[in-house]
Amino acid sequence: MKYGRKISGGRYKKQRKKKLYEKPGQERIVRLGSLKRKIIRTRSGKKKIILLSANEANVLDLKSKKMQKVKIKNVLATPSNKFLARQNILVKSAIIETELGKAKITNRPSQEGLVNAVLIGEETASA
Repeated sequence: MKYGRKISGGRYKKQRKKKLYEKPGQERIVRLGSLKRKIIRTRSGKKKIILLSANEANVLDLKSKKMQKVKIKNVLATPSNKFLARQNILVKSAIIETELGKAKITNRPSQEGLVNAVLIGEETASA
């Protein structure tokens, strides 16, 4: 049957409209490119720095316990959606190619305003 209709053909009536806090926010896509940030106002007047595009990531090497800021070359894979990797979109758990090697994004860049990643080696990628 058509959406919003009963089996008999009658319409379902909504009890109420959605409140402003129940509505979904604007989807923000973080692309690979020169650094662009934006400050938005959130509830109670607080400010949130969001990321629109980035070309650098804070990469943690677990062996040496060092954090380095390195350039992002390419997005190799995205487990949530393969089409995001083709468009070079940075999301959580995406595998990126950096100057140090492959790294996995560990934060949500669209929410936090920066890209954090952990270096993954060939032995940890297969495990």
